[in-house]
Amino acid sequence: MQLNGVTIDNTYAEAFPTWIARVIITAVTLEWAKKAATEATGFATSAIGCPCEAGIECELSPDETPDGRPGVSILICAAKKKIKEQLIERIGECVITSATTAVFDGLPQAAEKVPVKLHFFGDGYEYKKEVGGRQVWAIPIMSGEYIGEEEFGIVKGVAGGNFFVMGENQMAALMGAQAASDAIAGVKGVITSFPGGIVASGSKVGSNKYKFIPASTNEKYCPTLKDKVPDSKIPPGVNAAFEIVIDGLDEKVVAEAMAKGIRAAVTVPGVKFISAGNFGGNLGPYKIELHKIL
Repeated sequence: MQLNGVTIDNTYAEAFPTWIARVIITAVTLEWAKKAATEATGFATSAIGCPCEAGIECELSPDETPDGRPGVSILICAAKKKIKEQLIERIGECVITSATTAVFDGLPQAAEKVPVKLHFFGDGYEYKKEVGGRQVWAIPIMSGEYIGEEEFGIVKGVAGGNFFVMGENQMAALMGAQAASDAIAGVKGVITSFPGGIVASGSKVGSNKYKFIPASTNEKYCPTLKDKVPDSKIPPGVNAAFEIVIDGLDEKVVAEAMAKGIRAAVTVPGVKFISAGNFGGNLGPYKIELHKIL
Protein backbone atom coordinates (compact mmCIF):
# COMPACT_ATOMS: atom_id res chain seq x y z
CA MET A 1 0.00 0.00 0.00
CA GLN A 2 1.25 3.49 -0.89
CA LEU A 3 0.26 6.75 0.81
CA ASN A 4 1.68 9.94 -0.68
CA GLY A 5 4.40 7.81 -2.25
CA VAL A 6 5.35 6.21 1.08
CA THR A 7 5.06 2.45 1.51
CA ILE A 8 2.77 1.32 4.32
CA ASP A 9 3.77 -2.10 5.61
CA ASN A 10 1.05 -4.76 5.62
CA THR A 11 1.32 -5.40 9.36
CA TYR A 12 -0.33 -4.53 12.65
CA ALA A 13 0.39 -2.85 15.97
CA GLU A 14 0.01 -5.10 18.99
CA ALA A 15 -1.50 -3.35 22.00
CA PHE A 16 -2.45 -4.42 25.50
CA PRO A 17 -5.07 -3.53 28.14
CA THR A 18 -4.47 -0.94 30.85
CA TRP A 19 -6.51 1.03 33.39
CA ILE A 20 -6.81 4.77 32.86
CA ALA A 21 -7.72 7.76 35.02
CA ARG A 22 -8.25 11.25 33.62
CA VAL A 23 -7.19 14.12 35.88
CA ILE A 24 -8.24 17.71 35.16
CA ILE A 25 -5.74 20.21 36.52
CA THR A 26 -6.74 23.88 36.59
CA ALA A 27 -4.82 26.98 37.62
CA VAL A 28 -4.95 30.74 37.48
CA THR A 29 -3.43 30.61 33.97
CA LEU A 30 -2.98 27.90 31.36
CA GLU A 31 0.79 28.22 31.80
CA TRP A 32 0.58 27.23 35.48
CA ALA A 33 -1.81 24.39 34.73
CA LYS A 34 0.64 23.06 32.14
CA LYS A 35 3.54 23.32 34.58
CA ALA A 36 1.67 21.15 37.07
CA ALA A 37 0.57 18.68 34.37
CA THR A 38 4.14 18.35 33.11
CA GLU A 39 5.42 17.54 36.60
CA ALA A 40 2.58 15.10 37.28
CA THR A 41 3.33 13.10 34.12
CA GLY A 42 7.08 12.84 34.68
CA PHE A 43 8.95 9.51 34.65
CA ALA A 44 5.97 7.83 33.01
CA THR A 45 7.08 6.85 29.52
CA SER A 46 6.81 3.06 29.61
CA ALA A 47 5.43 0.41 31.94
CA ILE A 48 8.64 -1.53 31.24
CA GLY A 49 10.50 0.52 33.85
CA CYS A 50 8.23 3.32 35.06
CA PRO A 51 5.48 3.05 37.69
CA CYS A 52 2.88 4.09 35.11
CA GLU A 53 2.45 5.59 31.66
CA ALA A 54 1.11 9.13 31.64
CA GLY A 55 0.91 12.21 29.48
CA ILE A 56 -0.96 15.39 28.66
CA GLU A 57 -4.18 14.67 26.78
CA CYS A 58 -5.34 18.20 25.91
CA GLU A 59 -5.71 21.81 27.01
CA LEU A 60 -9.07 22.92 28.38
CA SER A 61 -10.74 26.33 28.12
CA PRO A 62 -12.42 27.86 31.19
CA ASP A 63 -15.87 26.79 29.96
CA GLU A 64 -14.68 23.15 29.93
CA THR A 65 -13.56 22.97 33.58
CA PRO A 66 -15.58 22.72 36.81
CA ASP A 67 -14.12 25.89 38.34
CA GLY A 68 -14.19 28.06 35.21
CA ARG A 69 -10.41 28.40 34.99
CA PRO A 70 -8.03 27.27 32.23
CA GLY A 71 -6.83 23.72 32.59
CA VAL A 72 -5.05 20.68 31.27
CA SER A 73 -6.29 17.11 31.11
CA ILE A 74 -3.84 14.28 31.74
CA LEU A 75 -4.23 10.51 31.46
CA ILE A 76 -2.56 8.16 33.93
CA CYS A 77 -2.34 4.54 32.75
CA ALA A 78 -1.38 1.67 35.02
CA ALA A 79 -2.32 -1.77 36.27
CA LYS A 80 -5.50 -1.64 38.32
CA LYS A 81 -3.65 -2.40 41.55
CA LYS A 82 -1.22 0.48 40.94
CA ILE A 83 -3.43 3.29 39.68
CA LYS A 84 -4.63 4.50 43.10
CA GLU A 85 -1.05 4.82 44.34
CA GLN A 86 -0.01 6.71 41.22
CA LEU A 87 -2.90 9.16 41.52
CA ILE A 88 -2.09 9.85 45.17
CA GLU A 89 1.64 10.30 44.58
CA ARG A 90 1.43 12.37 41.43
CA ILE A 91 -1.35 14.69 42.61
CA GLY A 92 0.08 14.93 46.12
CA GLU A 93 3.69 15.56 45.14
CA CYS A 94 3.36 17.36 41.82
CA VAL A 95 0.01 19.19 41.74
CA ILE A 96 -0.68 20.34 45.29
CA THR A 97 2.86 21.71 45.28
CA SER A 98 2.25 23.70 42.06
CA ALA A 99 1.05 27.29 42.28
CA THR A 100 -2.73 27.99 42.23
CA THR A 101 -3.80 24.47 41.19
CA ALA A 102 -7.05 22.60 41.62
CA VAL A 103 -7.83 19.01 40.61
CA PHE A 104 -11.02 17.36 39.34
CA ASP A 105 -12.04 13.91 38.13
CA GLY A 106 -12.08 13.76 34.33
CA LEU A 107 -14.14 10.53 34.17
CA PRO A 108 -17.05 11.24 36.52
CA GLN A 109 -19.36 8.82 34.68
CA ALA A 110 -17.01 5.83 35.03
CA ALA A 111 -18.56 2.81 36.77
CA GLU A 112 -15.45 2.16 38.85
CA LYS A 113 -13.93 4.70 41.25
CA VAL A 114 -10.77 4.89 43.33
CA PRO A 115 -10.35 7.05 46.45
CA VAL A 116 -7.53 9.61 46.44
CA LYS A 117 -7.62 11.01 49.98
CA LEU A 118 -5.22 13.92 50.23
CA HIS A 119 -7.21 16.24 52.49
CA PHE A 120 -5.31 15.00 55.56
CA PHE A 121 -2.50 17.30 54.45
CA GLY A 122 -4.71 20.07 55.82
CA ASP A 123 -3.91 18.84 59.36
CA GLY A 124 -7.48 19.32 60.53
CA TYR A 125 -8.00 22.74 58.92
CA GLU A 126 -9.38 21.25 55.68
CA TYR A 127 -13.09 21.51 54.92
CA LYS A 128 -15.61 20.40 52.30
CA LYS A 129 -17.19 22.74 49.79
CA GLU A 130 -18.89 22.66 46.41
CA VAL A 131 -17.24 23.84 43.19
CA GLY A 132 -19.00 23.57 39.86
CA GLY A 133 -21.56 21.20 41.32
CA ARG A 134 -18.87 18.88 42.68
CA GLN A 135 -18.02 18.03 46.26
CA VAL A 136 -14.37 18.91 46.88
CA TRP A 137 -11.96 19.43 49.72
CA ALA A 138 -10.36 22.81 50.37
CA ILE A 139 -6.90 22.56 51.94
CA PRO A 140 -5.34 25.75 53.35
CA ILE A 141 -1.87 26.31 51.89
CA MET A 142 0.56 29.23 51.96
CA SER A 143 -0.80 30.81 48.78
CA GLY A 144 -4.49 30.40 49.64
CA GLU A 145 -6.36 27.11 49.18
CA TYR A 146 -5.86 23.96 47.16
CA ILE A 147 -9.14 22.55 45.83
CA GLY A 148 -9.43 18.88 44.95
CA GLU A 149 -11.86 16.05 44.33
CA GLU A 150 -10.97 12.84 46.11
CA GLU A 151 -12.65 10.17 44.00
CA PHE A 152 -11.55 9.39 40.46
CA GLY A 153 -13.22 7.26 37.82
CA ILE A 154 -11.13 4.63 36.07
CA VAL A 155 -11.82 2.78 32.82
CA LYS A 156 -10.19 -0.13 31.04
CA GLY A 157 -8.27 1.30 28.08
CA VAL A 158 -5.68 0.31 25.51
CA ALA A 159 -1.92 0.87 25.69
CA GLY A 160 0.84 0.29 23.16
CA GLY A 161 -0.77 1.30 19.89
CA ASN A 162 2.23 2.10 17.72
CA PHE A 163 3.83 2.69 14.35
CA PHE A 164 7.35 3.25 13.01
CA VAL A 165 8.35 6.24 10.90
CA MET A 166 11.37 5.36 8.73
CA GLY A 167 13.38 7.85 6.72
CA GLU A 168 16.31 8.19 4.41
CA ASN A 169 18.22 9.95 7.19
CA GLN A 170 17.81 10.82 10.85
CA MET A 171 16.33 14.29 10.33
CA ALA A 172 13.76 13.12 7.78
CA ALA A 173 12.60 10.36 10.12
CA LEU A 174 12.54 12.76 13.08
CA MET A 175 10.55 15.42 11.24
CA GLY A 176 8.11 12.75 10.08
CA ALA A 177 7.72 11.47 13.63
CA GLN A 178 7.28 15.00 14.94
CA ALA A 179 4.56 15.70 12.37
CA ALA A 180 2.85 12.51 13.52
CA SER A 181 3.11 13.44 17.20
CA ASP A 182 1.74 16.93 16.53
CA ALA A 183 -1.23 15.49 14.64
CA ILE A 184 -2.00 13.00 17.40
CA ALA A 185 -1.97 15.81 19.99
CA GLY A 186 -5.27 16.95 18.49
CA VAL A 187 -7.03 13.64 19.23
CA LYS A 188 -8.93 13.66 22.52
CA GLY A 189 -8.77 10.44 24.52
CA VAL A 190 -5.13 9.53 23.81
CA ILE A 191 -1.63 10.33 24.98
CA THR A 192 1.87 9.73 23.62
CA SER A 193 3.84 9.25 26.82
CA PHE A 194 7.42 9.36 25.50
CA PRO A 195 9.48 12.58 25.29
CA GLY A 196 7.93 14.77 22.61
CA GLY A 197 5.64 11.86 21.79
CA ILE A 198 8.49 10.02 20.05
CA VAL A 199 10.43 6.86 20.95
CA ALA A 200 14.08 6.72 19.89
CA SER A 201 14.84 3.31 21.42
CA GLY A 202 12.11 0.93 20.33
CA SER A 203 12.20 -2.32 22.30
CA LYS A 204 11.09 -5.93 22.13
CA VAL A 205 9.76 -8.20 24.85
CA GLY A 206 12.62 -9.81 26.78
CA SER A 207 16.15 -10.29 25.52
CA ASN A 208 17.95 -12.75 23.27
CA LYS A 209 21.03 -12.73 25.47
CA TYR A 210 20.27 -11.24 28.91
CA LYS A 211 17.44 -13.17 30.52
CA PHE A 212 17.19 -10.91 33.58
CA ILE A 213 15.79 -7.86 31.74
CA PRO A 214 12.13 -7.51 30.68
CA ALA A 215 12.87 -5.70 27.39
CA SER A 216 15.79 -4.96 25.10
CA THR A 217 16.62 -3.18 21.86
CA ASN A 218 14.56 -4.27 18.89
CA GLU A 219 17.54 -5.23 16.72
CA LYS A 220 15.37 -5.91 13.67
CA TYR A 221 14.57 -2.19 13.51
CA CYS A 222 18.08 -0.82 14.18
CA PRO A 223 19.50 0.66 10.95
CA THR A 224 23.11 0.20 12.11
CA LEU A 225 22.45 -3.56 12.38
CA LYS A 226 20.69 -4.08 9.06
CA ASP A 227 23.77 -5.78 7.57
CA LYS A 228 24.39 -7.85 10.71
CA VAL A 229 20.91 -9.10 11.53
CA PRO A 230 19.67 -11.68 8.99
CA ASP A 231 15.97 -10.85 9.53
CA SER A 232 16.32 -7.05 9.63
CA LYS A 233 13.08 -5.11 9.05
CA ILE A 234 14.89 -2.01 7.78
CA PRO A 235 14.15 -1.54 4.05
CA PRO A 236 16.78 -0.42 1.52
CA GLY A 237 17.32 3.33 1.59
CA VAL A 238 16.23 3.70 5.22
CA ASN A 239 18.85 4.90 7.71
CA ALA A 240 16.81 5.99 10.71
CA ALA A 241 13.55 5.07 12.41
CA PHE A 242 11.43 6.44 15.23
CA GLU A 243 8.45 4.90 16.97
CA ILE A 244 5.20 6.53 18.03
CA VAL A 245 3.44 4.81 20.95
CA ILE A 246 -0.15 5.67 21.85
CA ASP A 247 -2.30 4.92 24.91
CA GLY A 248 -6.02 5.67 24.84
CA LEU A 249 -9.42 5.23 26.39
CA ASP A 250 -10.40 2.53 23.88
CA GLU A 251 -9.19 0.71 20.77
CA LYS A 252 -11.18 2.93 18.41
CA VAL A 253 -9.59 6.19 19.53
CA VAL A 254 -6.09 4.63 19.50
CA ALA A 255 -6.66 3.49 15.90
CA GLU A 256 -7.92 6.98 14.98
CA ALA A 257 -4.80 8.56 16.45
CA MET A 258 -2.54 6.10 14.64
CA ALA A 259 -4.22 6.90 11.31
CA LYS A 260 -3.90 10.67 11.82
CA GLY A 261 -0.27 10.31 12.82
CA ILE A 262 0.61 8.18 9.80
CA ARG A 263 -1.16 10.53 7.39
CA ALA A 264 0.85 13.44 8.82
CA ALA A 265 4.18 11.58 8.75
CA VAL A 266 3.97 10.65 5.06
CA THR A 267 3.76 14.34 4.06
CA VAL A 268 7.37 14.90 5.15
CA PRO A 269 10.02 14.62 2.41
CA GLY A 270 12.48 11.79 3.05
CA VAL A 271 10.03 9.56 4.91
CA LYS A 272 10.19 6.24 3.06
CA PHE A 273 8.39 3.54 5.03
CA ILE A 274 5.77 3.11 7.77
CA SER A 275 5.55 -0.09 9.80
CA ALA A 276 4.43 -1.20 13.28
CA GLY A 277 5.57 -3.37 16.15
CA ASN A 278 4.06 -6.69 17.14
CA PHE A 279 5.28 -9.70 19.04
CA GLY A 280 3.06 -12.58 17.99
CA GLY A 281 0.59 -12.07 20.81
CA ASN A 282 3.21 -12.07 23.59
CA LEU A 283 2.46 -8.45 24.49
CA GLY A 284 -1.31 -8.06 24.23
CA PRO A 285 -4.59 -9.09 22.55
CA TYR A 286 -5.25 -6.01 20.39
CA LYS A 287 -4.25 -6.13 16.71
CA ILE A 288 -4.55 -2.74 14.99
CA GLU A 289 -3.89 -3.29 11.29
CA LEU A 290 -2.28 -0.40 9.42
CA HIS A 291 -4.01 -0.98 6.08
CA LYS A 292 -7.38 -1.33 7.77
CA ILE A 293 -7.21 1.90 9.80
CA LEU A 294 -6.08 3.84 6.70
